[in-house]
Amino acid sequence: MTWTDFEDIGIALFEQNPELDPLTVRFTDLHKMVTSLEGFDDDPEKSNEAKLEAIQMAWHEEYTDNQ
Repeated sequence: MTWTDFEDIGIALFEQNPELDPLTVRFTDLHKMVTSLEGFDDDPEKSNEAKLEAIQMAWHEEYTDNQ
């Protein structure tokens, strides 16, 4: 996965943290969570606020779909 695989990352984060509301996660923590995912293989320095927000929204969609 890379920083632009928003949906795949969102699904992976939901699977690891099904009870965690993604909107409560700070971007600094989200960055750490993404870079520690199994299968994530991208430069940690290539993230930015827009990418983190897109990941957070993809995760939030998974979260709300499964509530």
